[in-house]
Amino acid sequence: MSQKKVRKALIPAAGFGTRLFPATKIVKKELFPIIDRDGRAKPIIMAIVEEAINAGIEEVGIVVQPEDRELFTDLFKAPPKPELFKKLSPENQKYSQYLQDLGKQITILIQTEQEGYGHAVYCAKDWVDQESFLLLLGDHVYTTNTERSCAKQMLDVYQQFEQNIIGLTIMSAEIIHKAGCVTGVWQQPNSLLKITEIYEKPSLEYARQNLKVNGMKKDEFLGVFGMYILESKIFDLLEEDINHNYRFKGEFQLTTCLDKLRQEQATLGYLVQGQYFDTGMPLFYRQTMIDFYQNSKN
Repeated sequence: MSQKKVRKALIPAAGFGTRLFPATKIVKKELFPIIDRDGRAKPIIMAIVEEAINAGIEEVGIVVQPEDRELFTDLFKAPPKPELFKKLSPENQKYSQYLQDLGKQITILIQTEQEGYGHAVYCAKDWVDQESFLLLLGDHVYTTNTERSCAKQMLDVYQQFEQNIIGLTIMSAEIIHKAGCVTGVWQQPNSLLKITEIYEKPSLEYARQNLKVNGMKKDEFLGVFGMYILESKIFDLLEEDINHNYRFKGEFQLTTCLDKLRQEQATLGYLVQGQYFDTGMPLFYRQTMIDFYQNSKN
């Protein structure tokens, strides 16, 4: 097994949260509360950071809008006001210190203009600095019933193959138009896929004609799980799109560059043993509040 290690994780959190308006007029969607497996009410972004850190990641970069820097800095790096700290239980006072210790591993990065998910990733180019990195969505949380967390599974696969890894999940025909979708050839049945196409939010007709994978049931497809491990080559491709103003639906997208990446570098899809919860839409967020804690306990 390779000794090459992924040290950094990136979490873009600079979107407007339009699908959760008007709540996001007041609270950033990444700061919405969930009940985690430890029974604590915590902001979504904290659960994502912990997913990365607990898997062995050493540094986490969070991309935010300029006016939100203080919010995220306060969450991870500032102690509570003295009058609040005094009212905390001894256990929560200890947890407050844990938060500040966690903050030492976090760097706040800025996206000055909101030009799409790919653009947000590109804003971390200098911070990533030629390393491979774990990329996590800022509105997804993850659970698994296995001994290894979802992020740890991804890191282990990368350590074995040293290729770009895209986390995958099985998606039904009803939701495929809301996600990235891939096709390819199984290298290990129901586990590892050599990716031959990546497509952003396909129509069902397009998916049926072009994105079917051998051995899968009718109208089941492989969608993006919301986790990636990428080589730094992705920044060159994003930069090319930005410099030439190549947009998809008005924004600089990651998925179109991922498809270019897999044409230049070997890219594997890994069918993650776990479940993601998308908190970026009202009814999905509601379901997360119901199911996430219970699934985490099982």
